[in-house]
Formats: sequence, C-alpha cells, structure tokens
Amino acid sequence: MNQRVKMIDGLRGFCLLGILIANMLIFQYGIFGKDNIETFALSMEDQIAYIWTKIFVEGSFYPIFMFLFGYSLMKMKESIARKGKKAGRHLIRRFLLLMLFGFLHSMFVWEGDVLLAYGLTGFFLLFFINRKKKTVLIWAILLFIGGTLFGFGEMDQTVEEAETMESYIQKETTIYSTGDYMAIFDFRNNEPIPFDLPKSFSIIVLLLTPIVTAPMFLFGMFAAKSNWFTTPTLMKKVYLRTSFLFVSIGLLLKSSPYIIDTPAWTEAAYMAGGTILAIGYIFTFALFYTKETGKLLSYFEQYGRLSMTNYLCQSIICTSIFYGYGLGGFANIGVFNGILLAIFIFSMQVLLSNLYLKYFKMGPFEKALRVGTYLSWSGKSKQTKPMKTAS
Repeated sequence: MNQRVKMIDGLRGFCLLGILIANMLIFQYGIFGKDNIETFALSMEDQIAYIWTKIFVEGSFYPIFMFLFGYSLMKMKESIARKGKKAGRHLIRRFLLLMLFGFLHSMFVWEGDVLLAYGLTGFFLLFFINRKKKTVLIWAILLFIGGTLFGFGEMDQTVEEAETMESYIQKETTIYSTGDYMAIFDFRNNEPIPFDLPKSFSIIVLLLTPIVTAPMFLFGMFAAKSNWFTTPTLMKKVYLRTSFLFVSIGLLLKSSPYIIDTPAWTEAAYMAGGTILAIGYIFTFALFYTKETGKLLSYFEQYGRLSMTNYLCQSIICTSIFYGYGLGGFANIGVFNGILLAIFIFSMQVLLSNLYLKYFKMGPFEKALRVGTYLSWSGKSKQTKPMKTAS
C-alpha cells in the first residue's frame, strides 16, 4: 500500500470519528431536536460541549467524507480504465448499491443515513469524470458560491410552527426513549415532519440534493486529478499554509452565529464555514504524512479501510444505547458524556478493526459493495484480454 492510499485511509478513519461525535447529537436528541436544543434542559457543561460540537465538528466532517468519495471515485475510474474496461457501468452499479444500503439503513436502523444521498449524487458526478480538472474546479466553486448565496435570508418561525416543533420533539423523545422497535420504526417512517410543506417538497429536495452537496465531491475529484496527496513529503509548506488559512476562516465563519445575532447571514456563513473548515482539516491531517508516520496514524488507517462497515455499525451500536428497545438513553446521557461515549465506541472499533484485518482483507459491507460493483466474487475487476489478430 503506497503512502497516498495510507493517507486517504487514515483521513477516512479520522473523518468517521468526527462524524460519530456529530451524530451523537442526533442519536440523543433527534434530527430536529439537535437544532432546537433549548427544548432540553442542558447543564452548563453540556451547553459548552454543544457549542464546541457545532463549531468544531458538525457540518465539517461529512464534507470530508464527500471529498473522499469524489477522490476515490476518480481513482476507481482510473483503475478500471487501466484494465481496458469502461468505468461507467461499474460506477452505476456501485451507486445503485449505495442507494440500496442507504435506503435499508434509513428505513430499518436510523434516519440520519447519508449513503442514499451519496449514491444519488454519484449519478450527477458521472458528468464530470472525463472533464478536465480545471472544469471540475470551476463547477465546484460555482456550486459552492451558489449554495452559500441560497442560504442567505431569515425565515421567521411563527408561534404555531414553534408549538408544532416542540410537540413533535416531545413525542419523539417519549417514543425513542421508551418505545419498542416497531413503535420507533413507525414514528421514523410515518410521522409527518413538523413543517407545513407541500407533498412535492420531498421530490424537490431529492432532485436538488446532488447539486447542493456536489461541491465537496467535485473538490475531491479535482484533488485526485491533481494528485494532491501522491507525494506528501514534498508538499509540507503547501499543506501548512492551506490548512492555516482554511481552518482560520472556517472557524471564524462557524463561530459567527454565537458572536453576532444576525441570522439573515450568519446561518449562510455557518454553512459555508463548515465546508471551508473541512478543507482545512483535510490539509491539517495531510501534514502528519509529510514525515514518517507512526503507530497512531495506522489505527486511523485500519479503521478507514473498514469505513462503510464501521459507519453502519456506529448506527447499530448507538441506536441500541439510546433507543427504547436498547438501553433507552435518549436525551438522558448529555452532550459532554456523549462525546466521551463517541470516543470510547471509536476506540473499541479501532481495536476490533485491527483484529479483523489480521484475518480478512476487507469488511463485509465493503466486500458486498465490491462484489456488486465488479460482478466478481473476488471483488476485483478483471483485466480485459487483448483481442487476437490473425497472423
């Protein structure tokens, strides 16, 4: 395994730690409850932990996952092309499988799934796999600017809407903390969302998702086309300058809602800051690969090699801890303790990943995805044999 792949695997593992910490808010307080945290009586310790999570973690690790998806997509396309095959059909099968896994995950386990959206976005990315890297970068920047501008403006919540939201969160808290599996399943899939929106809205969201989420996927594709992480030892100064710039700007923008009470623009600044901070984190992590890597980074790499399996297991573990059919800890553990729990779960998964990889080359979900992608039990694309010519 070369240094570039090590760095990508390590970044994937690091990213999943951040995702788990961010998702703790959803596991504990629900999709809508996490953004209406005043509904819950948080201690001062938990309020500080909540703000820390919102600034440093939430909205800045899923974008890294998007970046890695785009990066890996290009490397996979190049690998398939070297074997004399067309990448399109392989990628389409991969995207369909991701959508299937995501649908099953969100339907039967947890509503915070991202695999369905990633698979859907993959079809949009097909338009860019054969484009020049400059074209990909321009589209990434334009879509990022467009998405940021779209976020400007203040939407005032009416008293009736606030009451509807509070009622929804209270009902969710009761069902998720005490209900059995079927009660939670029914609420997750059938309870109307607490917004007065037309039925066509969900279709519009589905169609817009690939465009809204595309920038970081495209940045990842651009990075792969530009070989950003092929020779990290020669890029230390670039990584250092870029990480400092993007981390500083990202943290400033993400802090704005807690410094200035102007929701009309701070919400858009927060969203943009999430993406910018994600880029800063990527280059900060890359800095560790500009010198000889140690044992600590190898743990992230092993975790990253089983990224899909570990991601799905995070949902199974945490729903078992927080939901009524498990330990029933929903809204009871607290934000700070949730962060500690996330680190503990991640550490246990790291140890299990290390043990697992001593006996197997890939995780069960990674294996299933590769088998379906390449239509080969080995999970590898076979090289096309050159046609024989008559002598």
